[in-house]
Amino acid sequence: MTTNEFLAAAPILHADIALLDDMMARVGVDGLLAAMTEPSVLAQVDQHAAAVRDALSEAGRRADAAGLAAYAKSIAFAARRAGRPLPSPGTAPICGPGWLAADWHQMRVVAVCAIADANGLL
Repeated sequence: MTTNEFLAAAPILHADIALLDDMMARVGVDGLLAAMTEPSVLAQVDQHAAAVRDALSEAGRRADAAGLAAYAKSIAFAARRAGRPLPSPGTAPICGPGWLAADWHQMRVVAVCAIADANGLL
């Protein structure tokens, strides 16, 4: 990538990272903490992460900032359309039992956050 190409892509990359950071604040931090303390939550996050990777691969996308941000955005929009918007930062469940009852959208976004964190994007 040339310097000009990098500079042209920088605002997009910044927006993608900002969106992933927002998702982490909304559900990722609390969901990942619950997964570290509750094996059944970890199993759910792992299953959702595998599904996210499969969906990205099937769409010809990578698990980079752009691919994960686009996927997270589509899940957030779907949650809103279903009348179940993602929680505001600081209002997600904070314990394992709360995450065991979390809806599909929240768990899918936690999985996106797990992948983003594992890939060094956050």
